[in-house]
Amino acid sequence: MTEAVTALPAFPFRVRTPGEALDEYSKLRGRAAVTRVRLPGGHEGWLVLRHAEVRTVLTDLRFSKEAMTRPDAPRLIPVHRGSRSLVNLDPPDHTRLRKLASREFTQRRVDTLRPRIEEITAGLVDAMTSSAQTTADAVTALALPLPITVICELLGVEPAEQAQFRQWGDKVLTVGGPGADADAAREAAGALMGYLTGLIERKRARPGEDLLTRLLQAQEDGDSLDDGELRTLAMTVLIAGYHTTVSAVSHLLVHLLEDPARYQSIVDDPELIGTAVEEALRYSQVAGGFGSMRIALEDVELGGVTIRAGEPVIPLINSANRDESVFAAADELRLDRTDNPHLAFGAGIHFCLGAALARLELRVLLETLVARRIPLALGIPVDELSWHLATAFPRPAELPIRW
Repeated sequence: MTEAVTALPAFPFRVRTPGEALDEYSKLRGRAAVTRVRLPGGHEGWLVLRHAEVRTVLTDLRFSKEAMTRPDAPRLIPVHRGSRSLVNLDPPDHTRLRKLASREFTQRRVDTLRPRIEEITAGLVDAMTSSAQTTADAVTALALPLPITVICELLGVEPAEQAQFRQWGDKVLTVGGPGADADAAREAAGALMGYLTGLIERKRARPGEDLLTRLLQAQEDGDSLDDGELRTLAMTVLIAGYHTTVSAVSHLLVHLLEDPARYQSIVDDPELIGTAVEEALRYSQVAGGFGSMRIALEDVELGGVTIRAGEPVIPLINSANRDESVFAAADELRLDRTDNPHLAFGAGIHFCLGAALARLELRVLLETLVARRIPLALGIPVDELSWHLATAFPRPAELPIRW
């Protein structure tokens, strides 16, 4: 507790791959459940590394998301300064907004999207495999277009506007540290908010069969969303439905294809798809926890240390999902793992609003590939992949595959 700030390890760590970050987390997790680090801007904070303690931070309201929006608060994702987004509110405001929005993301509602998601996925897979080519970049062929098409159609974004919508979205989640561009992230967030303002006005004038229209019409006990709340909720839906799923699809394919026997086992037994998706979510490095940072509202004893009121706390979901005390053979990808209490979608009141949609897209993609029995393999060794790491949800820059 008395170490000089300069002696503390700097976070985010300088790594070349998500796997290197996991190695660092493993070393730290073996020493303690909670460890002190230096954050961008010189703030000190706490990394939470073990499953039980990470879950505590995610569910205990003494750790505040709303306090992260204060002007003087440390942050890893710069665009959230002053935000009133669902993901950055505490009760009672969070409770009210979640109640108004959650009906649109129930499993029953998401299941109605399955036929269209199957159609989109089939079209992408057919386009990728129908030419004489036997190689492709799975990021541009599958991981990017699938979730952005789904989320744009869900929000009612016109096809001609989807490319610009995606460009803004790609810049929004810059993470403080090497390669980050906070100014570009804020500029993109402003442009995206301006676009959403116009889109809401269009939906008000000409209602459609889309999520924004339904949210405009949503009421609960006489309450409804104002335009500012609609804009920030639409931004939340974009993040939950696009960035996270791009990374999840990319990681799913990396981990299944780096060992040919893994993918083949699912082709041979499609009943594994359900557990394979959940295991890939646990095993992958999608949910880093950068957006999960909180501020302690009071002194809290956690993992053998005292976290003081006002200190930032980062629950490292990726580290929790590799906790050997919870997951047998935690560093192995076991496609038939059934006891799998992973935290990839968070926990508590901020459990990911888009979890059911992300799971459906991952399942449909695997179902489509397996049904066609496409003999996929990585086009290059996994250790030669280049990664985008200056983002809250890291993914390969390119993912060459062959068949």
